Amino acid sequence: MGRLTRSLISLLPTTKALKPKMADALLQYLRASLPQEVATLAESHLNNLEQGQFESILRSTEARALFGHKEDPSLESSKLEDFPSWSDWIFHRLGVYCGDRSKPEKQVILFCIGYAALLTFVQSNVTGPPLEFQPSSLILPEDGQKEIQQRLLTGLSVDGIAAYKLTPHIELLSLADAVMTRPAVLKNVKAARWAKLRVSFLHQRLLSEVSPTLQDVIYDDLELIQDDFTSYPGDCAALEAEFVLERATIHIHHGLDKFARSDLEQAKKDRRFEFALTGLLGKRTKYQEKDISQLVVLAKSHEDNDSATANVGDSAADAANGEGSKKKPENIDLNDDTLLEAISFSEKPADIATEIQDSDSLPPSLKAIDPSTQPQLQPLDSTILLLLASSITNTSPANGLTREETLPYATRVLEGGSSNWQVYTQALLVRSRIEGYRSRTIERGLLQLQALVDQVIADTTGAGSSGKEDADAATQTTTFLPKAKESESAPVTERLRYIFQLATPTRWELEAELASRWVQLGGLRSALEIYERLEMWAEAALCWAATEREEKAKRIVRRQLFHATNGGPGVPEDNISEDEEWTGPARDPAPLDAPRLYCILGDIDHSVEMYERAWEVSNQRYARAQRSIGRHFFSAGDMVRAAEAYSKSLKVNQLNQQSWFALGCALLELAQFEKAAEAFSRCVQLDETDAEAWSNLAAALLRTDPDNIDIKREGEKVKLDDEDDSVPNEASTSHDRQQNIRQEALSALKRAARLKHDSHRIWTNVLIAAASLSPPDYTTILAAQKRIIDIRGPVEGEKSIDVEIVSGLVNHIIATNDTYDPEQPGIARMVVKFIDQSVVPLITASAELWRLVAKLALWRNKPSTALDAEEKAWRAVTSQAGWETGESEARWNEVVEATVRLCEAYESFGPKERTEGMAAGAGEPVMKDWKFKARSAVRGIMGRGKENWEGTEGWDRLKDVVDGLRG
Repeated sequence: MGRLTRSLISLLPTTKALKPKMADALLQYLRASLPQEVATLAESHLNNLEQGQFESILRSTEARALFGHKEDPSLESSKLEDFPSWSDWIFHRLGVYCGDRSKPEKQVILFCIGYAALLTFVQSNVTGPPLEFQPSSLILPEDGQKEIQQRLLTGLSVDGIAAYKLTPHIELLSLADAVMTRPAVLKNVKAARWAKLRVSFLHQRLLSEVSPTLQDVIYDDLELIQDDFTSYPGDCAALEAEFVLERATIHIHHGLDKFARSDLEQAKKDRRFEFALTGLLGKRTKYQEKDISQLVVLAKSHEDNDSATANVGDSAADAANGEGSKKKPENIDLNDDTLLEAISFSEKPADIATEIQDSDSLPPSLKAIDPSTQPQLQPLDSTILLLLASSITNTSPANGLTREETLPYATRVLEGGSSNWQVYTQALLVRSRIEGYRSRTIERGLLQLQALVDQVIADTTGAGSSGKEDADAATQTTTFLPKAKESESAPVTERLRYIFQLATPTRWELEAELASRWVQLGGLRSALEIYERLEMWAEAALCWAATEREEKAKRIVRRQLFHATNGGPGVPEDNISEDEEWTGPARDPAPLDAPRLYCILGDIDHSVEMYERAWEVSNQRYARAQRSIGRHFFSAGDMVRAAEAYSKSLKVNQLNQQSWFALGCALLELAQFEKAAEAFSRCVQLDETDAEAWSNLAAALLRTDPDNIDIKREGEKVKLDDEDDSVPNEASTSHDRQQNIRQEALSALKRAARLKHDSHRIWTNVLIAAASLSPPDYTTILAAQKRIIDIRGPVEGEKSIDVEIVSGLVNHIIATNDTYDPEQPGIARMVVKFIDQSVVPLITASAELWRLVAKLALWRNKPSTALDAEEKAWRAVTSQAGWETGESEARWNEVVEATVRLCEAYESFGPKERTEGMAAGAGEPVMKDWKFKARSAVRGIMGRGKENWEGTEGWDRLKDVVDGLRG
């Protein structure tokens, strides 16, 4: 029986022998979009691609023939020496290879070769594990490999922006680009467009700055891919969710956070993923006695989502034994004497106190979650949280509040335990970035980043995969964590599964980030060691310049651009002193990053000449050079040259919002208001959250000639305000056009005021623009004046009130309403409330405002209040010192006028019946002794002014008033 049992067991499949399979959305799309007969013919290549066997694909018969390592009659006429570069040669051979239409599987096989090259490049530079082969020996000719790689690196420069000059295995990326841009492959393999997008975006990430040319290519491909999904035969929802997350990553890289947030919201809905940032009672420190509200993300993946994504990359045995979660990068403990490793939540999670999301609005599934032991999230759901954290970091300023809001997202991914190695790695990276700014967590943040760098270096360098440079880099880098054993590490299929949704940094980018962290902590020596080892001379120079060692920074940069002072081409530079100034002839050819280096020199020396050289050496494509020139002349007050420079930069990069803003400001100074309006219009189209741009757009519009204005609008018209469905139609007369322009300006100002709610200057402009309309926008006037009082009233008092505009507001409601009904809603009741609650408490010395209060009180049938306001207006005038002296008769006449007006008010309101207070309706007059009050007021003024003003016209006028009161 035992022997039979052992025999049966031996017949069971050995799960550990199974190769993990990559369930990449692109490969799913590839499978579903291929005809069955074509997929069958290319089955071996497809299987190798899905199982991460990239070496097998690159060693295949078709690949060896393509690379020239195997004779192929159809490719014999194509010789490398006949082409200017290796990439052109490969591109030509691809065309010849695709020419045989009788074998449709050829395009699919070529796609597999190109995509395998792309994934191998990512594996060797981003994720690991180490390659077991040398790509250059498989792909490149035996002779001149270094020269070919250098030319390929040079070819990656776009718009004067260079890629990292020590990028390993660049031939892999060039091969992938050649395959995915081949028209036959793009036409016959639908997934090739998606792969081309990934190649282009990876190329963009390799550059030191964003290239506008590549950005256009990337966004064109995004639209085409979205259109292709309409013909997808399978479940498009799951596929599109991954594509949308990949698109969100692209938006975040290009600074388009609004679009990224929209995509993340769409992915959340598609996956029915529930999460909320809320507050729960708990303790954060070891000595905390009372529970206080702690920010936490409650999240739960939907059970109906593809369960395969939860354990993708784990072997079947690991998945069965529950060992997949053990394969995680090293998570450094906090080990702080005050802060807890994790928040200790109250035993009553229902007691939620939050300003982020109220407990009543949480779905039941989230309310039931124990915050201390939340369920594990699926990798794509974890990716949503991490991308959301990245978009918050990009959108908001780097302050404590932003970090407090961002940290819970990374913490949720880590404490729940991601089932994917690379997702967990990304969560550690996001957390280390946030913790690098708090005194209690700064040490763990730095150590965690160092641990990630150690992991990536160990996983991307190996004896068989890397050249001498990589091996040297690995030995020179100090690591304090041992390399993970193979059993403790994740396979390549798991690491690459979500890499294009995460956009994890490359090895050298992570090391540069570590160096930047050392600079922030004052570890200049450690940072410089990293920069110099990576040969990032620009970063090293900026590091020295930040520590006020500008001469050292200049020498580092000039050494890359120029020969020694007494040297030149061919002169050895072995024994150069540290004091060498490097003022010899320029190096030819210039280094790949010469435009950037010249701009750094220009920044240090404030030299326009260096900026100009950067512009020329980039063949007039490096937009930053012209932006630097524009900034220089703008600071110097030369707006003509500043506007010219910014215009040149925008011809190269039309999506730079800061350049449009600066150009608009320069044009405003030059009184070119139509062009300024166009510039600010483009500015707000790129970033509709820029309050200053909206405000300046309004300023430009208000100064334009209505006969010349021609603003470029999105579609036909730009919708300047959310409240308006459309802007006004074209008007026939100049006056109508001017009113339409003012209406657009007001809409722009209202948008600016909503974005920058505490700017009294913007609200003042809103007030003036609303009052300049015909008829005025009284509702906006009221809201703007009230907001100005709220902001400036506590400091400026009554000076924050625009008396003329408020007078027009009061006159409007009096003219349009015969009587006042306090029960009737509308502008009249709003104005009365505004005057009573906002204006009256601020009045101290403004007689004009008190008279306005009196006028409004009389309209409201409150003669007692009106007379009291008139008395206060008279006191405001007469309390001003100096009118009794003989220096200014105008001031004396002003007092006389106020006194006469007071007497007229006594005469008009005194005999009236009271309508306010306890005596209302009893028939009592407002003021029985109004004549005595009036005579006393006049005699008091005459007594104070007799010495200097007796016999004047004002004096005689007061005598007439006294005589009238006697009669």
